[in-house]
Amino acid sequence: MAAPTRLGVLVSGKGSNLRNLVERGYRVVAVATNRPSCGAAAFARERGLPLGEFSQRRFGSVEERDAAMQVWLQGHGVELVVNAGYDRILTPGFVAAFRDRIINVHPSLLPAFAGGMDAVERALARGVAITGCTVHVVTEEVDAGPILVQAAVPVLPGDTVETLRARIQAEEHRILPEAIELLAQASPSLRQ
Repeated sequence: MAAPTRLGVLVSGKGSNLRNLVERGYRVVAVATNRPSCGAAAFARERGLPLGEFSQRRFGSVEERDAAMQVWLQGHGVELVVNAGYDRILTPGFVAAFRDRIINVHPSLLPAFAGGMDAVERALARGVAITGCTVHVVTEEVDAGPILVQAAVPVLPGDTVETLRARIQAEEHRILPEAIELLAQASPSLRQ
């Protein structure tokens, strides 16, 4: 790894990207979730990673939730925020607080199938021959920030959502660390 970047990982699902980062030795100093019962949160608890639970029902608005999550992440010294299966759109205030220091992994070759958690389903329904995954910088516009790394994944005859998603996730596990390294090399503030 190029730098000891302190990562804050936002999760809502099974946590395969979180697990991949931890197993590769990245410094995950905080994990935040909006779904305390998700597999990623369970993994964080098992590994003793600081876990912040930000279920929307605890807050009066999404702005309040994101402000609380921002303060919590900053309190843990997070330098780079990684959306790894996080199923909420971040508020402009949160994005501004971590400007150019939030990345997202999306299961399509953006700009194709942007916006939404159903990109794999839409790719299959459209009958494309190739799909894939993208790691991009998060901006106020959903799935429209600068692309850091992409990987193509062929759609095979007989693919189901599950089989295609599994091959896409394997590529996500490869390119997410690449994107973190690219940012760490490009930004002196992430190499401290």
